[in-house]
Amino acid sequence: MNIRKLRLRRFRSLRSESLDLSNPLFLVGKNGAGKSNIVDAFGFLSECMTLPLATVFENRGGTNAVRYRSGERSRPGNFAMRVDFTFSNGQSAEGWYAFEIRALPDYSFSIVREKCSVSIADSKYWFDRDEKGFQTNVGGLRPSLEPQALALPVIGGTVEFGPVLKGLSGMRVFSIQPAKVQELQEPDAGMQLKSDGSNLASVLQTMGRGDKPKLERLCELLKTVVPDTVKVRTIKHGKRLSLEFLQEWEAGTEKKSVRFEAFSMSDGTLRALGILSAFFQRTLPTLIAIEEPEGTIHPEALGSILDVVKTFARDTQIIITTHSPELLDASWIQPENIRIVTWNRGVTHVQPLGSASVKALQSHLMGAGEQLRSNALRAENDDFFADSSDEQLDLFEELP
Repeated sequence: MNIRKLRLRRFRSLRSESLDLSNPLFLVGKNGAGKSNIVDAFGFLSECMTLPLATVFENRGGTNAVRYRSGERSRPGNFAMRVDFTFSNGQSAEGWYAFEIRALPDYSFSIVREKCSVSIADSKYWFDRDEKGFQTNVGGLRPSLEPQALALPVIGGTVEFGPVLKGLSGMRVFSIQPAKVQELQEPDAGMQLKSDGSNLASVLQTMGRGDKPKLERLCELLKTVVPDTVKVRTIKHGKRLSLEFLQEWEAGTEKKSVRFEAFSMSDGTLRALGILSAFFQRTLPTLIAIEEPEGTIHPEALGSILDVVKTFARDTQIIITTHSPELLDASWIQPENIRIVTWNRGVTHVQPLGSASVKALQSHLMGAGEQLRSNALRAENDDFFADSSDEQLDLFEELP
């Protein structure tokens, strides 16, 4: 699945925004601008496909923490999201999926509307669910739905809507926490890396058992980030797991080495290992969003991270949030790869680069990183923020 566009209405600090995605995509903005809220929309949507909706809200502090709040006393408003997508499976396949949720005064919620449309070759399949009932053109499909449950996770086992469920549930957002990587970790299957890296030992253990060349390649890349670190492996402490790092170097005619466990390694080393593992894990996500990879990593080492981003963008969608000039210094980053995220009067806005920034990039006068250093990386409408109505953002098209 390839997400072409994300539309959000009243989600966190985003009142009404439409984001066209390129691959990879860098969301650039100051602290507090709302970059994390944008990528959390993908995490929220992914979790909605695999967890009860009540649990998804609880993980974020409840509906009141998820819905947009204007700063004025008002009744809870509805919030909604929509994704437009294509499938890269050799078929002519595309579609869209959207839902709207009402936040109720007692902190509960209900589904107001949910629609999905999928076109494959000459066939089109759809369902339309509202508070009155469920309609679809797929014969024999009559799900039993609760007001607090989305329909797609229930009917996602069908041939018609299965690819949509698989694609959306496969998206992942990563914010690697070195402190979580340092801890002794409970073992699991290691098929998917957790958002904070708290099962990294299991992921590397599974990788070593099932695909040693991939683990060796990961270690080669880690060495370019952390000199002399030639190997990392999983070790046991009773029933729990930890990581052990092997460092080797030449001392005259001798080769010396030393081993360190994760609690002795720097935050930058652990963060870099977690970011690399997000791409090399056993099951590659359909979309990978990484929060500020530059944190605690030396600027010179970011080049290796960027090389991985450029390489894996051929196989999956990648979104990076950043405010690092060094991360944007790569010559291959083009205007279409960058969106500027700003915050104004309590609202997050996402915009493409302005014409001056685009011209400087295309004519090789100034790279994106250099423009950011000099405060010249500007959005299309940097000095204007229209207070457009939420309802102007169309999320639900009419279906046959």
